[in-house]
Amino acid sequence: MTAPRPTIVCLCGSTRFMGAFREANERETLAGKIVLSVGVDMRTSTAISSFSGEELEEIKVRLDALHKEKIKLADEILVLNIAFAKELGKGVRYLEKVKDEGS
Repeated sequence: MTAPRPTIVCLCGSTRFMGAFREANERETLAGKIVLSVGVDMRTSTAISSFSGEELEEIKVRLDALHKEKIKLADEILVLNIAFAKELGKGVRYLEKVKDEGS
């Protein structure tokens, strides 16, 4: 008999908060989950530093598409930094209407 597959979680949020991504990755991994996260931080990556503006835009498009595929693979997503935004008094909106869990 095989053990059930661990839950796959995809981390979502702004790469301005890479520290939050690292912390969430560790926390979720230690909780026994498979974590899908940022593979390339375009703000700090040295691997892409030699590319031109046009090339960087193409990379961003590919990375965005890859992130959507990670979301498709995931059993759940973990959105980072909403609490931080709320602490600052920022409104939090969603692209789509959020259904109550009890509905």
